[in-house]
Amino acid sequence: MKLSIIIPAYNEERTIHRILDKVKAVQMHEGIEKEVIIVNDCSKDDTETAIKSYMASNPSLNITYYKHEVNQGKGAALRTGIQKATGDFVIIQDADLEYDPNEYNILLKPILDGFADVVYGSRFIGGKPHRILFFWHSIGNKFLTFLINAFSNLNLTDMETCYKLFRREIIQSVNLKENRFGFEPEVTLKISRIPKVRIYEVGISYYGRTYEEGKKIGWRDGVRAIYCIVKYGLFSD
Repeated sequence: MKLSIIIPAYNEERTIHRILDKVKAVQMHEGIEKEVIIVNDCSKDDTETAIKSYMASNPSLNITYYKHEVNQGKGAALRTGIQKATGDFVIIQDADLEYDPNEYNILLKPILDGFADVVYGSRFIGGKPHRILFFWHSIGNKFLTFLINAFSNLNLTDMETCYKLFRREIIQSVNLKENRFGFEPEVTLKISRIPKVRIYEVGISYYGRTYEEGKKIGWRDGVRAIYCIVKYGLFSD
């Protein structure tokens, strides 16, 4: 079995090698292999050089690299990575250091045990470390998750989490369109409509970044998320 790890990268030259080190160090259970797919969304810094240098010095890690010639957004980078994935399972991994790859096995367990088809890693359940940061971000997250649940009849606690794990055939069957952070509500609503799909949550840790440390999401993305929830909540496409 193989896990495809999709890493969208935009201006991450300072941290991309560190997250790749963490991914490389993960000891997967059940003999699962790792396939790393990096999509550089037309970074303005030297992210490409950092990635290629890492690939050259770490040939044992199975990395495939793609580059957008025009900046399209995180959602577009994820679509590219998802389309290229060949593993049995697909997980999203941000290029920053907010999420811990050592928790891949925790996310995989409900699928490997035969209970789940999709697993979300929630920052708000369980006893894992969680950095304390922005009050209004947490309120916004809870509000967006509430809206998603109202439209989808799910009971998620963390719709906006980066860690979303899918059986590959399921995520590749979904017609995704959003280019930026609207990916999160779009994929959640469309996944929820798949007949008999089994969605689980597991508790994960969260090592959040400040804006000075490189955090990118802003209030405009929250407004777009609300628009996407209404759009995809009322209409299938």
